[in-house]
Amino acid sequence: MAEKKLVLMAVLATSFVVPFMGSAINLAVPAMGDTFGVNPASLSWVVSSYILASVSILLPIGRIADIKGRKRIYTLGVFFMAIFTCLCSFSWSVESLILFRIGQGLASSMLFSTGMAMIISVHEKNERGKVIGLSAASTYIGLSLGPMLGGVITHYFGWHMIFHVTTFILLVISLPAIKYVKMEWYGEKDAYFDKKGSLYYVIASPAVLYGFSALFSNPAAIYYLIVGIIFLFLFIRYQMRCAEPIFDVNLFKGNTIFAMSNLAAMINYSATFAIGFVLSLYLQVIRGLDSYHAGLILLIQPVLMAMFSPMAGSLSDRIDPRIVASIGMGLNAIGLGIFIFLGMDTPYWILCIVFVIIGIGFALFSSPNNNAIMGAVSPQYYGVAASALSCMRLVGQAMSIAIVTAVFSIYTLDVQDSRYLEELLYGTKIAFVIFTILCTLGVGASLARGKQNQ
Repeated sequence: MAEKKLVLMAVLATSFVVPFMGSAINLAVPAMGDTFGVNPASLSWVVSSYILASVSILLPIGRIADIKGRKRIYTLGVFFMAIFTCLCSFSWSVESLILFRIGQGLASSMLFSTGMAMIISVHEKNERGKVIGLSAASTYIGLSLGPMLGGVITHYFGWHMIFHVTTFILLVISLPAIKYVKMEWYGEKDAYFDKKGSLYYVIASPAVLYGFSALFSNPAAIYYLIVGIIFLFLFIRYQMRCAEPIFDVNLFKGNTIFAMSNLAAMINYSATFAIGFVLSLYLQVIRGLDSYHAGLILLIQPVLMAMFSPMAGSLSDRIDPRIVASIGMGLNAIGLGIFIFLGMDTPYWILCIVFVIIGIGFALFSSPNNNAIMGAVSPQYYGVAASALSCMRLVGQAMSIAIVTAVFSIYTLDVQDSRYLEELLYGTKIAFVIFTILCTLGVGASLARGKQNQ
């Protein structure tokens, strides 16, 4: 029982601190731009470099965790995350910051591929939705405090302090908690590790995502995209033939719930992840708010997410997760559609109402969808399922930022100062058009998974 609480404490701490740092950074983006003298399109790489790095080793590290021990890999992840987070605070250029963010991303993959699998392993089946809801709530509390505290920290102490605070939480709470856990969890202890498949994946994933992200700003991006697609094809083909793959593609074959739930997760994050980044620029650059007041407005969405996630998780233990999750994604689509009509003087109360809609919608989607994914596989595949979910989430997040990067590259890179705000607003509206379409398609994917046995 004591170890169950320690595992939950450690995972909840990292579930809090990683999104806290991410949402706080969104508020700090304009300040970073002032420090380093770069534009929004360039600053998006501070976010996307982290995600690209996370995705690039996620599946191999998930397989390594199954073989060598999930707690061991998780502990290393916390340690390296603390080191690279601390280094971010001493960045002397945007290039050095991006480099250290890559290190953070590599470390975070160790957390994403193990954390959920560990808390699922130490709790009974009838508690699964509840603990997933608690993990989601911790994530959203981090997202909630990020804009508020990030705005305050940036305003009074500078954006560097965000990384100092994050480092402190990792070293004081998460790392000590997991070190006292004596249990270890394996998927297939001392099994074969697929090196060839891992190499294909490590080349394919960042190449595809970078190629797409930089398609409109870097002429060479098309070549990265082509190489990435080739190696992605080789990866999938090899995984279908490999006796002990790093990712069991067969889990998607004949398991509609698992396949469509993962697809729904990827689409949802593609449509929603960049909201904080885009609206931080809208509120601070276009509307002229300081980081503190912008943070207060952005705070609404994650607060609602934190409040409703445990309830949504518990609800999905009793009601088909498909229904709850689909309603949630439908609310997200409505909220994103309203953002298409943002103007130079849109009343702030309208923004607040939309954030309420999206906050409740995301809570209703996330925990039930995660519950559906983990409930669609047997316990020996918890690590694989957690890695698949994390991969879909991170791919979705990378696509979301890639969409914003591409749109801003088209509309703002070569614009005269006198038209910059106008074009930035237009690019923002175009981004929300794309997000709304994606989220609407996601409702279909969510419903298509079929009914889950409770």
